[in-house]
Amino acid sequence: MGTSAPPRRELPAQGPHELYFKNLSKQKQKVEMEKNGNNHKLRVCVATCNRADYSKLAPIMFGIKAEPQFFDLDVVVLGSHLIDDYGNTYRMIEQDDFDIHTRLHTIVRGEDEAAMVESVGLALVKLPDVLNRLKPDIMIVHGDRFDALALATSAALMNIRILHIEGGEVSGTIDDSIRHAITKLAHYHVCCTRSAEQHLIAMCEDHDRILLAGCPSYDKLLSAKNKDYMSVIRMWLGEDVKPRDYIVALQHPVTTDIKHSIKMFELTLDALISFNKRTLVLFPNVDAGSKEMVRVMRKKGIEHHPNFRAVKHVPFDQFIQLVAHAGCMIGNSSCGVREVGAFGTPVINLGTRQTGRETGENVLHVRDADTQDKILHALQLQFGKQYPCSKIYGDGNAVPRILKFLKSIDLKEPLQKKFCFPPVKDNISQDIDHILETQSALAVDLGGTNLRVAIVSMKGEIVKKYTQLNPKTYEDRLDLILKMCVEAASEAVNLNCRILGVGISTGGRVDPREGIVLHSTKLIQEWSSVDLRTPISDALHLPVWVDNDGNCAALAERKFGHGKGIENFVTLITGTGIGGGIIHQHELIHGSSFCAAELGHIVVSLDGPECLCGSQGCIEAYASGTALQREAKKLHDEDLLLVEGMSMKNEEVVSAAHLIQAAKLGNTKAESILRTAGTALGLGVVNILHTMNPSLVILSGVLASHYVNAVKDVIHRQALSSVKTVDVVVSNLADPALLGAASLVLDYTTRRIY
Repeated sequence: MGTSAPPRRELPAQGPHELYFKNLSKQKQKVEMEKNGNNHKLRVCVATCNRADYSKLAPIMFGIKAEPQFFDLDVVVLGSHLIDDYGNTYRMIEQDDFDIHTRLHTIVRGEDEAAMVESVGLALVKLPDVLNRLKPDIMIVHGDRFDALALATSAALMNIRILHIEGGEVSGTIDDSIRHAITKLAHYHVCCTRSAEQHLIAMCEDHDRILLAGCPSYDKLLSAKNKDYMSVIRMWLGEDVKPRDYIVALQHPVTTDIKHSIKMFELTLDALISFNKRTLVLFPNVDAGSKEMVRVMRKKGIEHHPNFRAVKHVPFDQFIQLVAHAGCMIGNSSCGVREVGAFGTPVINLGTRQTGRETGENVLHVRDADTQDKILHALQLQFGKQYPCSKIYGDGNAVPRILKFLKSIDLKEPLQKKFCFPPVKDNISQDIDHILETQSALAVDLGGTNLRVAIVSMKGEIVKKYTQLNPKTYEDRLDLILKMCVEAASEAVNLNCRILGVGISTGGRVDPREGIVLHSTKLIQEWSSVDLRTPISDALHLPVWVDNDGNCAALAERKFGHGKGIENFVTLITGTGIGGGIIHQHELIHGSSFCAAELGHIVVSLDGPECLCGSQGCIEAYASGTALQREAKKLHDEDLLLVEGMSMKNEEVVSAAHLIQAAKLGNTKAESILRTAGTALGLGVVNILHTMNPSLVILSGVLASHYVNAVKDVIHRQALSSVKTVDVVVSNLADPALLGAASLVLDYTTRRIY
């Protein structure tokens, strides 16, 4: 650090602001307003509070002014711009040929913490009337000053979109809190560094509304053209001063530790007096503690000292030239760690006000100092050195990016901003009995082949599952159900699950009010007039709910699947048999004799194959797993099933899976059978659409994915035009029967309104 470098390259002559931005406007992209949802010019309000934020906002203002076909610009001036002690800096805005729409005197003098709060309050009182008159589409707010917080608060409460410049940065003191508060109020963000962008994302801001543009002031810094920098140096520091042989000092109070910052300022002045170099000292800003700092300057006679020039304000164009050719800059201004790096000028950063800022190697930090010696030593190390130029904060092209970003704002988008929160764990129940347990249900699925019991959590997670073959007799079946439920309930304690009840999904016609299986299909033997509720409830001391497996599948979709939030939908199960459930106005339909939604027994052909129900031409007789197995056996018996790429062991039972495999491998007869089955199912769905007119049809079960396209095709060919737009989807639930049985429990036991 501090090694010699090639001689400083002189900055070329600086022309008028307007000239640069007229040239800049030639590079602009022609953006059609209609594409951005804007059918009128964007009305932009730029509010500036002090000399520092104007240096960042002015380049944007010139850019906006240069494109009147896209923007209307209103300028509001407030804060220390309008105070004589701080240079009446509003005049430089007028000199830049901007029309100031409104001047607001918002600073309450006192330069202490209370005065800052009162100034915010005064601004909040005065701003609503101005914003009501201007009615801007968007307000541009810069930085981290208390005045800017008042601006952002007013705009946010008055439903005006906010573009925040320089959010996401980290410095120190109260500035961080104010900057991040403005970020939360702002709808759009323009940041200067990659780290700032990442901070904004970490603060849950929408990445699509963040622009990494660089600092707007760098557009001016890196295009400065004034070769006559010597006249600027002589004007502010005297005729006898040479480049790189003077110091620029700019130090502000630290509002969270005013006493210490005043002491640090006093030590700084002592060190500068001892260092004995010509020094330009700028008065501090209007923050709490600035009055005391001015007193320190006067106590030490700085305004009359031959080596010092004390000034309230230097126009930004001239300030650029002064810091670019200084031997050193010292203080705690953000300018020292941001803009000055563009020239490689040595900087001594004092105290904590800029802690966390990204800096180039030209910056030497003095975090704390008990005597002037540490600061004096830093001056000896830094003065007169030349460092590589740094572009951490910009590349000189911020304004074109910002203008393009402004043009992209769609005023038709909802005003309410959204936050992109990272995923977090859901809060568990705060009931003292439940706080350490997961509310769960025991779910039982009685299928034609297997008997399954599972522990299912409130979120639909299957915590543990038990599977056994379904016994053939009533007694064995009931004994096995009780045994498996007792085992699962015992294991639930070890798994930290609180069992709220038992839900049972079974084939057949069920009276859910009494928990009785009225009668079943031939798939489950000895399963008629069976009371399931009483023995299971007595054994487990838990409430028990029972329903048909098709109805349970519909309930599973309503709670966990595609049917969540849908008012009217139908679920079709395609498995060993064909079943289903109907949700109408968010409620499950059972029918007068609990026979609603026997969708597998909709007749689609008067002379079709015989169904297990005793009828002919039912959907189930065509499209169920049992029907496909029947057709596969016929083909196998005629040696027409197996094709190249297939093989079967001698003892292997022919199944629907073999038929599907054969069709995939090009067996035309297998393809024809599946096509017929899909058509039958599709015709059944068309009948359902014409009867119930649901907005959604969900195909569930192992065969659903094989039928979905055929069903959609039949709807397109056969359904009335008014129902052709229905959505047909395949269930994404792995275990709809178990999840549906669980939902019988979870929906009722956790209900708070009956």
